[in-house]
Amino acid sequence: MSDSLRRIDIPTTDPSAGLKVSEIFYSLQGEALTAGLPTIFIRLTGCPLRCVYCDTEYAFVGGERMALEDILASCQAFNCKRICLTGGEPLAQPNAIALMQLLLANGYEISLETAGALSVADVPAAVSKVMDIKTPSSGEADKNLWQNIDYLTSHDHVKFVIMNRADYAWAKQILAQYQLDKKVSTVWFSPMFNVEERQADVPTLATELAEWILADALPVRFQLQLHKIIWADAKGK
Repeated sequence: MSDSLRRIDIPTTDPSAGLKVSEIFYSLQGEALTAGLPTIFIRLTGCPLRCVYCDTEYAFVGGERMALEDILASCQAFNCKRICLTGGEPLAQPNAIALMQLLLANGYEISLETAGALSVADVPAAVSKVMDIKTPSSGEADKNLWQNIDYLTSHDHVKFVIMNRADYAWAKQILAQYQLDKKVSTVWFSPMFNVEERQADVPTLATELAEWILADALPVRFQLQLHKIIWADAKGK
């Protein structure tokens, strides 16, 4: 495994070097406000985190180096103008910024799925950031870059993946401390939900989390990942 994929301060490179791409595919968005909408997914290689529940470990390494123009051409092959840039951690490759600028210039609507451990300061304003704040049970809560909250707007989203009651209590405290529900479009609470391919069973935790949110009348939205229910985490879906 390349140490550069786990460093927080990965140096900027020339956009002509392109990006390492794990996969590009067309599916339904499984999360956030655009859930259920046809979307092109660009999954970039590399991530500085190792969350215990990660469901895309295959994107940590490997992939194919592609020029930004070739990535654009791959997207243009689909009859869709909605793109989700994901990973891994897309911002682990600084040229992701140049890619977003290129896609915006070509009329695409973009959402960026980021773990929040790398700065979002340079992400174009037109991009909708979906920032995952890591809870203690992820094993990576110490990597949360809290300054990123300053760059969030009403165009963006925050997500917490909840593994247990302790995570819920922690997330509730962060929600109040940073007044996240007043800062972003939506705050999402999602139960940890890993599945075996083609075997999707909604966990008991989902019911418990729904009850906790109701009991506390939290200003958040409960979320189950749609793609896991439909395709049970099949790669490329």
